[in-house]
Amino acid sequence: MKPERIVFAKAIDDNTLMVKFGNLEIKKYNISKLLDNPMFAMLSNPGFFTNYKIEPGGYALVWNEDIDISEYELWQNGVSCTDEEIERYIESIHHSF
Repeated sequence: MKPERIVFAKAIDDNTLMVKFGNLEIKKYNISKLLDNPMFAMLSNPGFFTNYKIEPGGYALVWNEDIDISEYELWQNGVSCTDEEIERYIESIHHSF
């Protein structure tokens, strides 16, 4: 099965991304396991971690020319969010304004 493309992503804490895919499914992805790999070590810096872009076409989240996470990785190893988690996250956004 072909993974869905990324349409939106938000860092919800220092180690977790919430990613919305083209089929409207929302998954959480924790980067902690990646931090053992020296290539991803810079993601442990919260300022760097939150400074990513969605690659054109939704194929990856990209931090720089050396660090990215593919839509396949995010889709396969992300955990589907419950409706309660999505509501809590949306509510926290509204309270921060």
